[in-house]
Amino acid sequence: MKLNVDGKSHEVDVEDDMPLLWVLRDELGITGVKYGCGIAQCGACTVHIDGVAVRSCQTAAGDVDGAITTIEGLGTPDALHAVQDAWITHQVAQCGYCQSGQIMQAASLLGENTAPTDAEIDEAMDGNLCRCGTYPRIRAAVKTAAAKLQGA
Repeated sequence: MKLNVDGKSHEVDVEDDMPLLWVLRDELGITGVKYGCGIAQCGACTVHIDGVAVRSCQTAAGDVDGAITTIEGLGTPDALHAVQDAWITHQVAQCGYCQSGQIMQAASLLGENTAPTDAEIDEAMDGNLCRCGTYPRIRAAVKTAAAKLQGA
């Protein structure tokens, strides 16, 4: 099957029902996508398909019809995405394990709504778990990224 990942076309020889997470990690070597729970409850494996956040652990590779973006493809070679930059500014990460999924979820939210309220941020980020409890910094980083995307 052919997959478009981070702007590059890849041909992979896998079963259609193989989880996208394992195709990305094991077949393509894209390790920024993390395995957390395997049941789409923690968000560590979040990637975008055509800009929409999905849990790659529960998405069959054969069901993907669109461009896949991982944390490695979120920014450009010359610049971080606004969310990545805000994460650094607010020093969000502690252990860091969940952060690629958190960033991808936040970027998807801001792709749809560049002026989210606290309640909208909390709702969008609800399915992404952080064992370190950096939720206040996550919300602050999302607001900073939103302001940057609005040109403020």
